[in-house]
Amino acid sequence: MKTLAIILARGGSKGLPNKNILPVGGKPLIAHSILQAKASGACDVVLVTTDDERIAKIAREYGAELLDRPKELADDVTAPGPVIAHAVKAYEAANGPVDIVVYLQPTDLFRTPEMIRDCVERVKNNPKIDSAFVAYKTHKNFWRKAKDGGWERVAGDLATYESRQYRKEYLYREDTGVASAVRAPIARAGKRLGDKVDIVVTDDPKTGIDIHDKFDLWLTDKILSEWKG
Repeated sequence: MKTLAIILARGGSKGLPNKNILPVGGKPLIAHSILQAKASGACDVVLVTTDDERIAKIAREYGAELLDRPKELADDVTAPGPVIAHAVKAYEAANGPVDIVVYLQPTDLFRTPEMIRDCVERVKNNPKIDSAFVAYKTHKNFWRKAKDGGWERVAGDLATYESRQYRKEYLYREDTGVASAVRAPIARAGKRLGDKVDIVVTDDPKTGIDIHDKFDLWLTDKILSEWKG
C-alpha cells in the first residue's frame, strides 16, 4: 500500500509572518515535519504543498517533493480539506494512485516518528477503520456555550472531581495536525477523517502547542533547546 504524506505550508501567515521558515530548534519550522515523516519509515512520499518559493526551497533541501498550491487555496480562510484533496489528486494524476494519506501540520511539531507510523499501521492493518489519528488523553472537564445563552457540560457523564489518578474514563482531544492517516478516497473527497476511526493516544502535553504567534514559537524553541525530559 502506497502512503503519501502531505504537509500544508502556505506563505501568507499574518499572525506570525513567514512562520513556516522561521528557525526553531536549530532548523526551519517546516523541516521538522519533513524529517519526522521520513524518520517514521511509513511514508513512501513526503509532499509539501505551498504557494511560497522560499518554503519550497527549504522543503526541497530537506528531501520533500513539491506541489504548487493554487492562490485560491492559499488564503486565511481555506480549510485543510480542499488543499489535501487538491494535493492528492494532483500527485495521483502525475504518479499514479496512493492508498493512504498522512496529514501533518508543520505548526504541530511535537510529534514523534512513531506516532506517524502508528497511525499508518492501524489503517493498513485494520480493514474495519478508515482513519487513525493522534489524540491527547485528558482528565479535565469541559464546558461549552449552550443555545439558551447559558453553559452546558461536554460529556457530562464523565464529569468527576476525584483525583486524576483514580479516574477511569477520559476525554481525548483530536490532534489530526500532529498526525493522522486516512484512506485515499476520503482524502480525495476533502475530508481529514472518515467515520470509522482508531486513536493513537498520547499523554504528552507538548502536543497541545500549535505555533501561531511569537509566544508559541519562543516556547517551542525553548523546549527543543533546553528540555531534557
